[in-house]
Amino acid sequence: MRPGRGSRPRTRTRPAHEDASPADVLSVDRGRFRLRTEDGTLASAVRARELGRRAVVTGDRVAVVGNLSGGPDALGRIVRIEPRTSLLRRTPDDTDPVERAVVANAEVLVVVTALADPVPRPRLIDRCLVAAYDGGLVPLLCLTKSDLAAPEELVALYEPLGVEVVVTGPGEDDAGVDLLRGRLTGRTSVLFGQSGVGKSTLVNRLVPDAQRAVGDVTGVGKGRHTSSSAVALQLPGGGTVIDTPGVRSFGLGAVTVERVLAAFPDLAEGATFCPPGCDHRAGTPGCALDGWVTDGRASQARLYSLRRLLDALSGSED
Repeated sequence: MRPGRGSRPRTRTRPAHEDASPADVLSVDRGRFRLRTEDGTLASAVRARELGRRAVVTGDRVAVVGNLSGGPDALGRIVRIEPRTSLLRRTPDDTDPVERAVVANAEVLVVVTALADPVPRPRLIDRCLVAAYDGGLVPLLCLTKSDLAAPEELVALYEPLGVEVVVTGPGEDDAGVDLLRGRLTGRTSVLFGQSGVGKSTLVNRLVPDAQRAVGDVTGVGKGRHTSSSAVALQLPGGGTVIDTPGVRSFGLGAVTVERVLAAFPDLAEGATFCPPGCDHRAGTPGCALDGWVTDGRASQARLYSLRRLLDALSGSED
């Protein structure tokens, strides 16, 4: 006779997996994860039930059990996600409050923008900067295709925000690419931007053996998606660069004014004197930040930067 369902021994104590091996997530593809273990072995894994609904993304540091030999039939299980130092997030649009993790544990967000073909979209750039400050990353603006348009106007636009700008061109020995390589060596960085701006071309120049697919810009000025998933690649001089798929929009539905303000600690202190619900934008009645700057507690440039990002948070991208 088959024993009854109630006679089956059960326990709520899940295994601690103290013998799990650490690894870094290099890419995610339809529920399969490509990992690099501590000894450099490339292995594949799936999620374990212990993770629940927690998303595993490129850049995550995880603990893995199972077969990590890297063979064709070897498969491990990700049983734990280690605490993240940063997290780049976005939402499908501004009305959707559900965040989608894009990349974890990156130090630098490289916002890649073409000077022409496709035309620059400053509002989209500003939104990427909001996501960088919100997620704990240092932003860096990389302007590509300098042979098609002059960079001075866009550089001047971002000078007040204190964002470092690197300009690159198509030349094989381009000084801009060398400068960018120097900024990223030894660090974990993520390249982000709209489709067609040249991210994959840039990755191929930074990591010669990356062989990322390169596409053309369509006749209506919109790039084609040439990267379908975020992939982490090792820089020859040390460090990691993560290439991401191109985007046409960047939703900030889950970002709050308080989270943007937290990136400006010199102004956050003054915001405590604002009335409840203050949006801290220019002309808002009762906002204490103007007086805070007048008293010399913070600079006018910092207040301008904050309000510009708050405008990007509350407005459309174009």
